[in-house]
Amino acid sequence: MFQARPRKIRVLSIIGAVVFVAVFTVVAILLRNTPTGVYFYLSDQIAMVGIGVLIACGALMFGRPRVRADLDGVEVRNMLGSRRYAWSDIESVSFPDGSAWARLELPDDEYVPVMAVQAIDGERAVAAMRELRRLRREAESGTESEAESASQQ
Repeated sequence: MFQARPRKIRVLSIIGAVVFVAVFTVVAILLRNTPTGVYFYLSDQIAMVGIGVLIACGALMFGRPRVRADLDGVEVRNMLGSRRYAWSDIESVSFPDGSAWARLELPDDEYVPVMAVQAIDGERAVAAMRELRRLRREAESGTESEAESASQQ
């Protein structure tokens, strides 16, 4: 089984999440000491930290993508959902010029973005594309040999 996840975006999303929580926590602590004439209470401070945590969770979603592949098919998990595709449903695995991430080409000019294989990861993305294409070739050759043996019987 092959599995790939983005590396640089995961690191950046973790750093971003920590920064969001830290900034909102500092703002919450300093909220009561502002000489604006407005009275802030403990509940306002807790809410400010809560907002920071929610924004941090949103930032962490960028590190969630993953692709898993084997001879049966590909499971693509992007930011919000996950879905499995059989190799027979996939026409090709491509990485168009100028694209930020790879994609699975489906019938009828449809495609599924594979956000786990990102251009920013450079050589890791190239290796992931090679492995996905190798698995697809092996799955196709396995299907063809099964069809030949079935037709001979």
